[in-house]
Formats: sequence, C-alpha cells, structure tokens
Amino acid sequence: MDDIELTDAEIERYSRQLVLPEFSETAQLALKRARVLLIGAGGLGAPLGLYLAAAGVGTIGIVDADRVDLSNLQRQIIHRTEDIGRPKVESAARAIRALNPEIRVEIHDSRIDAGNAAALIGAYDLVADGSDNFDTRFLVNDACHLLGRTLVSAAILRFDGQIYTFRSHAHRSGGPRLPCYRCLYPAPPPPGLIPSCSSGGIIGALAGMVGSLQALEVVKQLTGIGEGLAGRMLIVDALSNRFRTVRLPADPACPLCGDHPVITDLGAHGA
Repeated sequence: MDDIELTDAEIERYSRQLVLPEFSETAQLALKRARVLLIGAGGLGAPLGLYLAAAGVGTIGIVDADRVDLSNLQRQIIHRTEDIGRPKVESAARAIRALNPEIRVEIHDSRIDAGNAAALIGAYDLVADGSDNFDTRFLVNDACHLLGRTLVSAAILRFDGQIYTFRSHAHRSGGPRLPCYRCLYPAPPPPGLIPSCSSGGIIGALAGMVGSLQALEVVKQLTGIGEGLAGRMLIVDALSNRFRTVRLPADPACPLCGDHPVITDLGAHGA
C-alpha cells in the first residue's frame, strides 16, 4: 500500500497549484511519486528540469555527456558562467537541488545509446526528450514504445519549435491507436539537410518558451489533468507569435508501431 504523503512544507511550497480547481492533492502526490528522465540538459532540458522540480516531480533523472560551454549560456539558463567546463548533468543537478531540495536528482554522465537506453528508460515512468539530433530522437522513441513509456518530445531551431507526446504503446493494452515519432518522420533525414543550432542559429528565449510548454505537458501526462498532446503536435512560430496544433495520425505501416512491426528491439541502432 502506498502511504506516501505531503509534508507541511510541501503543501506550502506547492500551494499555488494545489488551490487550482483542476489540480488536487491527488495530482500533487502523483507528481511526488513520479520518476521522469530528461534526455539532455541543454536549451530545452534547462527550463524543463527547473519547472518539473518546482512543480514537485519526485525523482528527476538527467542523461547528458556534454560539458558546459560559453556558447551554451545564451539559452541554457540552468548553467552559470562558473560552470564552464563542468559536466552539464552536475551543473543542472546543482541548480535543481538548490531550487527544490525536496526532490531527488539522478545524474547519468553519458550519452544515451543502444547499449544503455533500455536500462535508463526502463528505470523511469516518463521520458522528456530535449535532444538535438535525429539519431537520439529515433532511439528514444523506439525504446519508449518497446518499453511502454510515455514520451514527451520537443525540438527547436531558429525561431521555430515543436512539442508532441507519443503513447503508441497504449494500443498494445487495448488503448487507442496513437502515433509514434516514426509515424511522423519514418526515417532520419539525410545528414546535413537539417541544420544544427550551431549552424542554423536559435533565439535563446525560444528554448525557455518551448521547454516550459514541454514541462507543462509532462505535468499533465503525470497527473491526467487537461487535454494532452498525444496524437497532436503543437507548432510554435516565435517570430510571428503564432501557435497552431495539427493532428498526427497513426501509420498502420509504421515499422515500429504499425500492424506488422519489423523493429522489435534496439539492434538497428547499433551497439
């Protein structure tokens, strides 16, 4: 029997969300029990980690092998100038713990790959992907589907952002048919077709905007409040201040979640 409770200090800390009619102590306890894995402690992972900690997510895992660089600080607000050269997971964990010592932070100073993805993702309830490359996005998508984990993913470049939730695994247990990342993008684009942030550029505040929306979606998925983004994509055009939502249908021919899947493990991603 789960006898977890909120302390008096936690009730005061989270009082502004506990008074919301749509929220409740039950929702706050759901956050306290939750284990969320952040893929990346960069532009999206920075606001994502801080807002999930502020909301009271009980355990936050962070996986990232990079070190803090001066060029990161224009958008990766979880890090400070004095953190340059330090592992991003350590810098991010320091900031999160300083904000909310009530929660647990688990750091994984490594890259997520086919060899460790199952163990990492399997140890958490939900995955929030803020990675900046397609190889990682496809790996994380495939692992989440195979392991039955909800994936809240986001991407940013220049002035544009996208946020989506993938729960394709729900269909296996009688739930609705929902798409995975491969239903939207069947395969990674050719190398060099999509520029990176270093070559294409990015406005720093966009990372804060999209990362905060991603954090809100994670909270909604964990608590069941409101309408989530499963089966939809939220598109942000920061240059024109326009937001729009488009439907994402499941692809019956998807090699991962379709009627005749051919991706049944992570072997295609290499060792």
